[in-house]
Amino acid sequence: MLTRQIGVIGASYCDDELYSIAYNVGKLIAKKGWILINGGLGGVMEASARGAKENGGLVVGVLPGGKQNANPYINIKIATNMYHARNMIIVYSSDALIAIGGGGPVHLT
Repeated sequence: MLTRQIGVIGASYCDDELYSIAYNVGKLIAKKGWILINGGLGGVMEASARGAKENGGLVVGVLPGGKQNANPYINIKIATNMYHARNMIIVYSSDALIAIGGGGPVHLT
């Protein structure tokens, strides 16, 4: 069986509805037997990590600073000291990327 690495990105802060969506995405990733990769902090990252870990999944957190700041649902902590630049590690390490939340649709003119 091929194990996929699925990246989840999103806001550091989120409301209950967005938290629930992110939790369920993490849960589905775990149920498929895939690995979840995210930024390892709060909001969407915590919710997806919690959903995956509570359902037997493996969660990798690519952290902006040190390992001590990881949320409690991260199995593997990767400290980068790269802040926003760490997102490139998540992108290049993922077979698919899921963005949850954000500032709304982008309109190109």
